[in-house]
Amino acid sequence: MSSSASATSRLSVMSMAASLPSVGGYSSAASSIYAKRNTTNILERHLNKTRGTEVSVNAFAFLFSEMLQYTQKRVNGIQDLERKLNELGYRVGIRALDLLVWRDKNSKRETRVLGMLYFIHTTVWKTMFGKQADSLEKSTENEDEYMISDNDPMVSKFISIPKDVSQLNCGAFMAGIVEAIMDGCQFPSRVTAHTVPIDSFPLRTTILIKLDREVLDREEQLK
Repeated sequence: MSSSASATSRLSVMSMAASLPSVGGYSSAASSIYAKRNTTNILERHLNKTRGTEVSVNAFAFLFSEMLQYTQKRVNGIQDLERKLNELGYRVGIRALDLLVWRDKNSKRETRVLGMLYFIHTTVWKTMFGKQADSLEKSTENEDEYMISDNDPMVSKFISIPKDVSQLNCGAFMAGIVEAIMDGCQFPSRVTAHTVPIDSFPLRTTILIKLDREVLDREEQLK
C-alpha cells in the first residue's frame, strides 16, 4: 500500500482552530513566573474541587483521534478495532465509576435495573460527555435488553471515517464505558454500540445493554 493510500485510510480529526488571549504588558519571563506561581499541579488538586471543570472539545477530539490512529495501526479489520475501542472504554469506565462514587458519598447503591440505567443515562453521561443521553428505552421483544441512545455522540462528532472503514462505529468506546459501570455495580451485561441514523441525526448511536440472566432473576426477587 502506498503512503498516500495509507494516509487516506487513516482516521483523522477535523481541523479546529483555537485562539489564545495575549498577555499585554508582560514580558515572556514575567508571564512565565506569574503562571508558575498561580498554577497548581493537577495531582495536587482535590477531586471535589474539579467536579465542575470541563475538558475542552478540542482537547477531547484530538486525544480521541490520536487514540483511534494508534489503535488502527495495531489491529486487523473493523471488528478488531471496535473490540479494542470497547476495551479502552472499559478501562475508562472503571475509573469513572470510582470517581463518581467517591465524589457523591451520600448516594445510595442502586439495586434495581431501572435505577442503574437511569444513573448511566443522566449522571454518567453528563460527567463524561457534558449532557445526558437522549433516550432510555426497554426492548419490546426481549426482556433482558435496554437501549440508551445519543443523537449526536461526542466520539463520532469530530471524526472523519474513510469509505473503506465506513462501517466502523466509534460508539464502541462508549459501550465499553457503560459495560464497565454495569459490571462494577453488580449488573453484569453485554454492551454493544449500533448506528441508528435518522434524517436529523445521521450520527445517532444506540447503546444496547443485554443483561445477564442472574440480573433478571435478582430483579424478579426484588419485586
